[in-house]
Amino acid sequence: MIIGAGGVGRVVAYKCAQQKEVFSDILLASRTKEKCDEIKDAIGDDRISTAAIDAMDVPALVALIRSFQPDLVIHVALPYQDLAIMDACLEAGVDYLDTANYEPEDEAKFEYKWQWAYQDRFKEKGLMALLGSGFDPGVTSVFTAYAAKHYFDEIHYLDIVDCNAGDHGHPFATNFNPEINIREVTQKGKYWENGEWVETEPHQFKKKLHYPEIGVKDSYLIYHEELESLVKNFPTIKRARFWMTFSEEYLTHLRVIQNIGMANIDPVEFEGKQIVPIQFLKAVLPDPKSLGANYKGWTSIGCRIRGIKDGKERTCYIYNNASHEAAYAETGTQAVSYTTGVPAMIGAKMMVTDQWKKPGVYNVEEFNPDPFMDELNKCGLPWKVELDIDLEL
Repeated sequence: MIIGAGGVGRVVAYKCAQQKEVFSDILLASRTKEKCDEIKDAIGDDRISTAAIDAMDVPALVALIRSFQPDLVIHVALPYQDLAIMDACLEAGVDYLDTANYEPEDEAKFEYKWQWAYQDRFKEKGLMALLGSGFDPGVTSVFTAYAAKHYFDEIHYLDIVDCNAGDHGHPFATNFNPEINIREVTQKGKYWENGEWVETEPHQFKKKLHYPEIGVKDSYLIYHEELESLVKNFPTIKRARFWMTFSEEYLTHLRVIQNIGMANIDPVEFEGKQIVPIQFLKAVLPDPKSLGANYKGWTSIGCRIRGIKDGKERTCYIYNNASHEAAYAETGTQAVSYTTGVPAMIGAKMMVTDQWKKPGVYNVEEFNPDPFMDELNKCGLPWKVELDIDLEL
């Protein structure tokens, strides 16, 4: 059962439908059933059924889950719905998977503590919850686990680098839900160093980094959720940072949006009605799933790692480059949705085939990375490894 019919939900539905030997029947559910029907018609697979659901309505969601009786619920809607859907999965007795950690609807803050607190409840029910099975978080965490297993005795320095070098032709647009995207990139930065978190101002640190087959791009230090779980699960890490590319034009638009209050999440009164500025902004910005048709160029996301192997320092760069045009040709979405949706399907496959299976709440890096890495190569996200090179970070 897939909850969410945005760009990522569309990709997950496409990729699950391709895995006929794994996923026998698929229910695609969203607040707006018409969106689900459009995706079903585009895929043209009779094994897909659709339904309307408010994911925050736990009793209604439990009833829908019980009527369909899935082996797994794949949650690719909004991060502030995580806990409600986890509650529904516990009550209905079904496993859970998501691509982004919980953040409160009324606060621009995300961390894993709320979902990790479900550990005992999922264990007691004999159920599994897999957190962050997208690309970042998700693939970047599996890349780190793969490097730790095959190339290092200890990882000391981890830099996750995320470049979107694509051009969608709009003056300003976000690549996924604007409300979540803008909240994510405008909050203060944070990185891990010497056993503690160091907070930075938004976009305080910039580096010019070279991305394979793309070139040099301005990359800014921001906080990203997988850092929290990676430093917990790989305690030898001395420093962990996350870098994302932004053009100067994008940052200028972002500063204006913030300066005039359109990024605010607190309601304001307008003509006798309460509106949330960032939700109004979402309504007037281009729909992320509409960007694919004219999107050109590539994304490049990976992990640049330094550590020790057999007593000697070594480096490793594991990355994937994905084409916006290729993603649209296959699924009708751009590469940002594609690179999130494919790993969600792979994580689901790991669970329903029992390759990753144990009761409790887990992040993707806590399992054997090898079968997941194999599936990336088979399912449209091939990766490359460069060892013992001069890393820029």
